[in-house]
Amino acid sequence: MLLKNRKLYTRKRIAGASPGQISRPEETTATNATLILYDQDSLEEIMAPSLKQIAQALAAPQKIWLNITGLEDVDFLQRVGEIFNLHLLALEDIVHPTQRPKVDDYENQLLVMTRMAHVLDGNELLDLEQVSLVVCPGAVITFQLRPGDCFDPVRHRLRKAGGRIRQYGVDYLAYALLDAVVDGYFPVLEKFSDTIDRLETRVLDDPTEDLIEGIHHVRRDLLTLRRVLWPQREMLRQMMQDDRSLIEERTIPYFRDCLDHAIQLLDILETHRERASGLMDLYLSSISHKMNEVMKVLTLFATIFMPLGFIAGLYGMNFNAQISPWNMPELNFYYGYPLVLLLMLSLAGAMILYFAHKNWIRLPPKTRTRNHKKQKRSPSP
Repeated sequence: MLLKNRKLYTRKRIAGASPGQISRPEETTATNATLILYDQDSLEEIMAPSLKQIAQALAAPQKIWLNITGLEDVDFLQRVGEIFNLHLLALEDIVHPTQRPKVDDYENQLLVMTRMAHVLDGNELLDLEQVSLVVCPGAVITFQLRPGDCFDPVRHRLRKAGGRIRQYGVDYLAYALLDAVVDGYFPVLEKFSDTIDRLETRVLDDPTEDLIEGIHHVRRDLLTLRRVLWPQREMLRQMMQDDRSLIEERTIPYFRDCLDHAIQLLDILETHRERASGLMDLYLSSISHKMNEVMKVLTLFATIFMPLGFIAGLYGMNFNAQISPWNMPELNFYYGYPLVLLLMLSLAGAMILYFAHKNWIRLPPKTRTRNHKKQKRSPSP
C-alpha cells in the first residue's frame, strides 16, 4: 500500500499577506452540499440545498448537519460562512488542505481539523484527506475536498429513529463523525500488517534487491501516518476540556472512548513501525547468510580438490624413471592409474566425512526402509 501524497502540512502562503484570505484549493472537486435537519421525532434530508434553504434551517427547531463536498466554489463557502457567522481564520484553514489535526476555539464555535483515510485504486493507494468540522450552537458543518467518506454509518444511525444520536445534541453528532474517522484507520493498519507479512515472507524465502524499495516505502508511509495520528490524539484530548461550552458533560465519556481508539491506533502503528524497521536488518541478515552459504560451498569444493590437484600434479611431472637418478614409484606400475584414482576418491570421501563430523556441512538424511513385517499377535485367552 502506498500513500498518494506524503507531503503533509506544507502550506504555500505569500509572506505578509492579510489573514483570512480565501482561495480555491488545488486538488478539489465541484462544490455540492447535503442538509440534514433532525430531532428526536423527525428527519429531513435536502440534497443540493440553496443558500436560502440553509439560512431558513437556522430558524428551524431541528438540529442541523450541513455536509459540503468539494471546495471549488469559494463564493458559496463565503456565503455559508456569513450565514453561520464563521470566523475568517476558520474559513482560511478550511480551504487550505494542509492543516495538522487540531481544534480551534472561536467565539461560540469550535473548528476541528482531522484527516480521513481513503483507500483508492484497488486497495493499493492510500489518500489522507483533510476533513473540517465546525461545531456551532445547534449545527455541525463538515467540509471535504472530494466525494466519498466514512460517514455512511452515521447517516444510517440518523435515519434510524430512536437512536442516541437523534436524542443528544450536535456535540454527540460531532463525536460520531470523529469516531467514524478514527475507526477508519483500523482497516488501513490491517492492510499495512498484511504488507509487512508478505515482505517478511519474501525476505526469508528469496531476499532480492527489489525488496529494499518496498521496505523503504512502507517505513515512509508508516511515518506519515504517525504524523497524522499523533496530533489527532492531542486534538481529541483537547475536545474534553472543561471550558468547552459546546460539549455537554454527558458526551465527554464518548469522546474519551474515541480518544482510547486513537491511542490503540498509535500502539498498533508503533508495532508496525518496529516490524518495518526490523525488516531491513532481517534482509541484510538473510543476504549475509545466503552469501555465507555460497562461500562455504565454494570453500569446501576448493578444499577437497586441493589434495587431489596435488596428487594429479605430482604424477603429471613426467619424469622418466630410467633417466632420472631418483626413481618415481609406481610410474611404470601396471595398475598405477586406477590406484591413484582410487586414492583420490578415498581422500575426497574421507574429507567429506570429516567435515560432516565437524558439522561444517550437512549430509542428506538416510532413507529409512519401512518394515512391512507383521507384528505378532498376542495369544487370545
